[in-house]
Amino acid sequence: MMRVSRRLRKWTATILDLPQDVVLDLPRVTMIGGLQLTVENHRGVLHFSPQSLRLAMDNGEMEVTGQDLVIRNIGAEEVFVEGKILGVQLHPKK
Repeated sequence: MMRVSRRLRKWTATILDLPQDVVLDLPRVTMIGGLQLTVENHRGVLHFSPQSLRLAMDNGEMEVTGQDLVIRNIGAEEVFVEGKILGVQLHPKK
């Protein structure tokens, strides 16, 4: 049933020309240079250090690596990180 619901939402997004990240509750990642990163629609912080940030996602995890990372703002579904961002990786659920 979940598969049909997801297909219906995707079809609706296409027909109505809506952003799929909003309709399908997908993460939205915005990076400005290698200095700022905003992630929307995450499911929580799993780990944070000045070199690494791991966020829970619906379909796995996102890992941000860098130097001197600082969380400037965090909300229920949004996190804003600054520092020298060296990489962003998605790790799907197995």
